[in-house]
This record gives sequence, C-alpha cells and structure tokens, in this order.
Amino acid sequence: MEPLFDPSLPYPSVRQPVLADAVVATSQPVAARAGLRALELDGNAIDAAVATAMTLTIVEPTSNGIGSDSFALVWDGDRLQGLNASGRSPRALDAARFDGLDAVPTRGWDAVTVPGAVSAWIALWRRYGSLPLATLAEPAIHYAEHGYRVGPMTARGWARAAALLADQPGFADAFLPSGRAPVAGERFRLPGAAATLRRIVETEGEAFYRGDLAERIADFAGATGGLLNGEDLAAHEPEWVDAIGTGFGGADVHEIPPNGQGIAALMALGMLRHTSLPDHDPDSAEALHLEIEAMRSAFADLYAHVADPDSMRVAAHDLLDDAYLAERAAAIDPSRAAAPRPGTPGRGGTIYLAAADAAGRMVSYIQSNYMGFGSGVVVPDTGISLQNRGAGFVLTPDHPNRVAGGKRQFHTIIPGFVTRAGEPQAAFGVMGGAMQAQGHLQVMVRTLLFGQNAQAALDAPRWQVLPDGSTVAIERGYDAAVYQALEERGHQVLRDPRVATGDRFFGGGQVAWRLPGGGYLAASDPRREGLALGL
Repeated sequence: MEPLFDPSLPYPSVRQPVLADAVVATSQPVAARAGLRALELDGNAIDAAVATAMTLTIVEPTSNGIGSDSFALVWDGDRLQGLNASGRSPRALDAARFDGLDAVPTRGWDAVTVPGAVSAWIALWRRYGSLPLATLAEPAIHYAEHGYRVGPMTARGWARAAALLADQPGFADAFLPSGRAPVAGERFRLPGAAATLRRIVETEGEAFYRGDLAERIADFAGATGGLLNGEDLAAHEPEWVDAIGTGFGGADVHEIPPNGQGIAALMALGMLRHTSLPDHDPDSAEALHLEIEAMRSAFADLYAHVADPDSMRVAAHDLLDDAYLAERAAAIDPSRAAAPRPGTPGRGGTIYLAAADAAGRMVSYIQSNYMGFGSGVVVPDTGISLQNRGAGFVLTPDHPNRVAGGKRQFHTIIPGFVTRAGEPQAAFGVMGGAMQAQGHLQVMVRTLLFGQNAQAALDAPRWQVLPDGSTVAIERGYDAAVYQALEERGHQVLRDPRVATGDRFFGGGQVAWRLPGGGYLAASDPRREGLALGL
C-alpha cells in the first residue's frame, strides 16, 4: 500500500503527529481536552471548536479573552463558509481624538473596538452545533470557577504584561489579585468569567450585546474614559462571508477576505507560482530568498490597500489577479534583496485551533485580544478582558485604514484552509501578529510544494520579515551557510532573536490534515504549550 503521507520529521522535535478519525489541535492542552470532550459526547467539529475557544479565554488569557475578536473557516460537509466576527470602532470615535500622536494608542479604551468572539461562538453553534451550548461551556465555566494550573509560557507572558497593564482599568483586580502575576503551576481562578459565561449561555449571547453584560461594559467605559456604548454593542452582528483563495502546489489555499491580512499570504503564494521555487531545496538560501521577497512585495500591497472593505479602493480579486501577481513576481531579483513598493492592481496575542470530525466537517478558527491581554481594560467582576484591535488603524490622512467611527480596522488574525479538487484537505493557522501571513506561506510551501507532513512543516525553522521591511529575523536551525548567503544577497539578517524577544516571536501553529481515504493527521507547534488530540 502507498504511504498516506511522508512520515519523516527532519527537524529537531519532541512531537509526533497525531493520527485519528477526529482531532483537535490548539495552543493549550486543557483547552484541547475540552474540544476532545465535545467529540467524545458525539458532538461535531464545530462543537469541538466552540468548546475549545470558550475554554481558551480562561486558560490562556495572555492571548485571548471573552472580549476578543475572531474569524473562522468552516467546511460543513458540502462547502466552505467564512465567518468574520471582528467588531467595529465606537461610532463616536474621530481621528481628531489622536491629534499630535503618531499612532493609535495600543492600551486603554482608545484601542478598544466592539468585541466579536462571543458572537462567533453563537453564530457557529446556531448554524452547525449539535450539542447544547451549556454543554460546550461547561469546561470553561469549571476552570474559571475552580481554577487551573498556569502553564510556563503563559506565566512568562503574564509577568511581562503585569508591568505594562497594571494601571489599566480593572486589570489588576482581575489578573493580579495577589499583586503579581501567577507563576507556572500556580492555580488561578477567574470567578467573574464563570458568571459571564453562564449569562452568555442562558441568553445565547444576547446579554453580551443587548443585555445586562452590555450595560456593564458600556457603563464602565463611560466611567473610565471610553467611547464604547450600548448602541455600539447592540449594532454588532457577525458576518458570514465567502472565502478568497488561490491555487498553489496542486491545491487551493483559502483565507478570510479583508479586513484581514490573509490576502497577503495568498498574494505571496501567487507570486511564487511564477518563480523557480520548486527547483530549490526547502531549506536553501535560494528558496528562502524567493519566499522572503514575495512576502515583502505582498506586505507592501497589504499595508497600502487593505482595510475595511467599505473603505478599500481596490478589490480583493484585483490583488489576486494572476497577471498582476506574475508582474509582481517578475520584479523579484533571484540574486538580490530589494525594497518593494506597493503595486497598482487593476481596479474592479492570538489563539488558533483546528478541529475535524469523522463525518468530514472541519473548522479553522482564530481568536485574539491582539497584544497579549489586549487593551488591558477588564470590566469589573465579569472577567471580560477587552481586545486592543483599534490599534490596527492608522492616522495617515486619506489612507483606506484611517481611524474613524463605526469602522472595521485592518486585522492580523487569519484562519487558513486548503481544498484539493473541491474537497477539504486541511484546516491550519499560525499565530503571531504580522508573523501569521508569513507562517501561512511557509507552512503551505513546505506541505503543498515540498510534500512535508504537517508536523514537520511546523517543526521547521522559520523566518519573519520585520515591520521595518528590510530586516528579516531567521530562527536557528538552518545551515550556517544559509544565513551567510542571504546576507550576501543584501538581506539584513537578525539571527534567532527569541532570547531577546520571547518564545512567541516565530508564532505557533496548528494543523488538521485530511488523509486519503479518511481520518486526519493533526499537528501542534512545539513553540507553544499546545498539543493535538484525537479519537
């Protein structure tokens, strides 16, 4: 019999892929177990995803919370559906509020937009769920009420956040109850979140947007300098959308359309179709150079053009036009790094989880407070930590992503999905701000073009183009000659910056990969505390 996948693991790792009929993979073991429990109770992949997402708000608060935003891609057994549950800015917000500043603040109420994660849980459950919502919420409520043991990476992130956020409204009372961050292995409880989750279950989310929880959020904003009010919350609705995609390596890679950055991964993959990438070893300087240059070109377009779709001047399909991407690829010099400018197309702190069930349903789901705990604002006695997604706006006049009231901002969080010949192949994601689109690119190149299994693709060393556009950080694990060859091509290489910047610099990914004939290979990134589970 032909092997179902390449079983080799060529990079240093302590993990093997999980092979099972139904799987859950995420960044925190306790949350993965909550998803597996839903599957054990005869729930489906959507049930597992919702249970996992709710639990992650409690056990990994350094990355997400009840006040997060989220996105999802769902294969429902027949077709792929996208869900955009990002919130809009307060309608009273105006760019004049930030006169004299270089950027929208990253902390406090000015960075808060309407949180959308709760609406995502309800929308997914109503359309696809098979278990009672109360059943899915039980693990999250249990850990909020009775506590859980804080993981080592979570504890490190918590300690860093404590120094930054201690003075933000409500933060210290909720997350520094002893005057400090909890240490690894210490039990932590968030009883206010348990009560909040019960109200969300009892009202199917209505309390959060149009009831007593919404009133508490709005009242706290009014008392502590925020613009968010009850009308902003009541107006929020998640949006079901069609995914965008591009062909690569004999498959189709799909992302949520703007206001997210997933289109950058698709653009870079589309450019790479028109290069000599398949002729090179996946860990060679030649391959890395082409990938980095394609990513730089995609980022140049991303940051110039992508925003709330209502404000964009070019359409997503124009940015993904193959002739345009071929033109962008032709500008890549295979022997020299460049500083690409935006093109002119034709006009026309994050958690990720993947879940899949034996009936073939698959979910790619991402949820985030953005920068660690987000804004640092926590509504008293509710456990609702609010994201700081408003920091994704810019202040540049006439830019499509310029800050304004009632607007969705540019978003970094992106779920990914792969189909092959119209059938589901993989749910995947890589967390980590601007690393996400770059991680999607690298995992897709390794799996679809070079045939590596998903665990090997997650284990492999990574690179990241930094915000200055010219520096590329490269993880340890490549041959020394690779770093030198990239420098000789003109790249400003920062070698393995994790010691200075923390464990999450190169992101953390999860993958559920469908095997020929059924069943899944699930993989979890060794850079995080998570794991893949199956049954």
